[in-house]
Amino acid sequence: MNQKDFTCLKEALEKKKKILVSSCLLGMKINYEGKAHPVNELRQLFLQGQAIPVCPEVLATMPIPRDPAEIVVVNGERKVYNNKKIDVTEEYLLGAQRTLDTARTSGAKIAIMKSKSPSCGCGKIYDGTFSEKLVSGDGITVALLKENGIRVITEEDFLECLK
Repeated sequence: MNQKDFTCLKEALEKKKKILVSSCLLGMKINYEGKAHPVNELRQLFLQGQAIPVCPEVLATMPIPRDPAEIVVVNGERKVYNNKKIDVTEEYLLGAQRTLDTARTSGAKIAIMKSKSPSCGCGKIYDGTFSEKLVSGDGITVALLKENGIRVITEEDFLECLK
């Protein structure tokens, strides 16, 4: 996390500004396996009314559970394929747009997203081979949020910031 992201998060926390948070980090069982990845400190933000839960895949009406998916580059274009080799890019783009709409409606200028996800991954994502190999990059939603001026950090960055 860079210094500007750190400063933006600190300011948002101090001023009780709205923050987008991946719903699975708040304890909602909605990831691709129907599981949650709760972070107690983020759940507290939610209980205080500061965290706005978002799940791009759910916003795109994808099922829970759903097949795992990863980003691949095809002819220079980023695509999302599930492990059955089905192109699900449109669903991920729809979820990304609906997440951006939520950020705009709420006034959130920062998002805390689940690391490594094809939607929410920030800085590191899986390489598209379903071999658990990580590469540098952002998920579809994170890339769109960043392009529109929303600062994005991972749950690990958030916990580090609290120290």
